[in-house]
Amino acid sequence: MKTITLTILLAMVLAACSTNNEEADKTYILESMQQSQDYWNTGDLDGFMHNYWQSDSLKFIGKTGITYGWQASLDRYNRSYPNKDSQGTLTFNFIHLEAIDKDHYHQVGQYTLHRKTDTLSGHFTLLWKRIDGNLVIVIDHSS
Repeated sequence: MKTITLTILLAMVLAACSTNNEEADKTYILESMQQSQDYWNTGDLDGFMHNYWQSDSLKFIGKTGITYGWQASLDRYNRSYPNKDSQGTLTFNFIHLEAIDKDHYHQVGQYTLHRKTDTLSGHFTLLWKRIDGNLVIVIDHSS
């Protein structure tokens, strides 16, 4: 009987720890996305890329196709948004964030880019992965 009770207690503790870690991860992701928004709005595209995996295996999928790699993605942003007027003001609306497992999260959201001449908006899907202890975006599909 003691073994069963200890097993149940251990399972409850592990479940509670898992939930706490998941909530901490979700908080981190949302705060990291807020930081990205803030970097964008100050014209700091390098800062905007702070939560992306700095690897040639990063995948960014947009309307023109797929871009591979952190540097190539940053270069694409710099070409597409060369100055503050073209960058405008970015806002995110987070629609859904869920854990796939303890090291992967799926996020869906909406972005709106307000500029002097127009407003762009669309949706994004991000895959976050824990690499070397840090959650980073490994796939970004924005349209």
